[in-house]
Amino acid sequence: MLKCGIVGLPLSGKSTVFNVITRAGAEVKPYAGGKTEPNRALVGVPDKRFDKLVEIFAPRSEKPAEVEFVDLAGLSRDASKGAGLGNSFLSFVSESDALLHVVRAFSNASVPHPEESIDPLRDWKIVETELIYRDLGVIGNRLARLEEKAAKKKTTPAENAEADLLHALQDHLMDERPLREYPLTEEQKRLLSGFAFLTLKPELVVLNLDETQTGEVAIAAPLEAAMKEKGLKVVHVFGSIEMELAQLDPAEQEEFMKDLSITEPGRDRLIHEAYSLLGLIVFFTSGADEVRAWTLHDGETAVDAAGTIHSDLARGFIRAQVVAYDDFIANGASLPACRDKGVLRLEGKEYIVRDGDMIEIRFNV
Repeated sequence: MLKCGIVGLPLSGKSTVFNVITRAGAEVKPYAGGKTEPNRALVGVPDKRFDKLVEIFAPRSEKPAEVEFVDLAGLSRDASKGAGLGNSFLSFVSESDALLHVVRAFSNASVPHPEESIDPLRDWKIVETELIYRDLGVIGNRLARLEEKAAKKKTTPAENAEADLLHALQDHLMDERPLREYPLTEEQKRLLSGFAFLTLKPELVVLNLDETQTGEVAIAAPLEAAMKEKGLKVVHVFGSIEMELAQLDPAEQEEFMKDLSITEPGRDRLIHEAYSLLGLIVFFTSGADEVRAWTLHDGETAVDAAGTIHSDLARGFIRAQVVAYDDFIANGASLPACRDKGVLRLEGKEYIVRDGDMIEIRFNV
């Protein structure tokens, strides 16, 4: 299951954004300090295709794809040196598949900024620097162990290659550049997977605005320009007002969204962007018993899809019966009609699953 960690400075509106996404009603108030246990919530991925399949099949059970969002108290300056929640925060971040980095752009006299001014690019850099320092600490600890082994002439060629790579990554981080900007090979990525480097994780920047900041936001322009240069996407969220909108019925919600020039609810935007960030797609299994949405990485195969459902299906895989959702709907939601038109196909292990495929696995164990 995809897990997104929500990071940012204190009072950036992280818990507000968490509530926009999850409708969980997490506590939101200035200086609710001392809290170390994160807010967590499972959220169904909004998908009109899934809703339509539930309507068609009227199953006894329905299960959308899910994302877990995790929110902890704000990351303080010098957290890597133990300030604020220090390592408690950083260990939580290491569990995440992707980071939603909330950056404050709104002014509010009743919620004073911890840095005493509104500067989105500065705030982003503070948090990014703390994540870089944490990764440097992980590398330093590992290199110390490898050097201790080398002193005893007990290192293997693989460990020597690892040390060379870690030294290169250390130099890169010392230039205040995150590891996601380092040109790693697929083999190197596999080698580093156990380290859970924070700056190697995909990151989505969430600019938290108030309802007066529609259109272009001058104070955010330097951040927007810097993120474009780094290849990071910035999503605008009107945190406080969208948290209130999430509690309204759909008709009222739509009216207020038009006033803010928002085309879809904040929760939908952020969940979809998180999926896009990680290169994830959805496939469906459907029938009278259950309609379910499953998550795969783009480029994975039919046998990967089978294994996502159950390891036995991958082990005994024979064929996958596949029809694209759009073809299914275009042919009257009828599998026989899809078969007659040639859009219902039998595919082998190497078939690359496409977003929206409806799949039935044929197997023998």
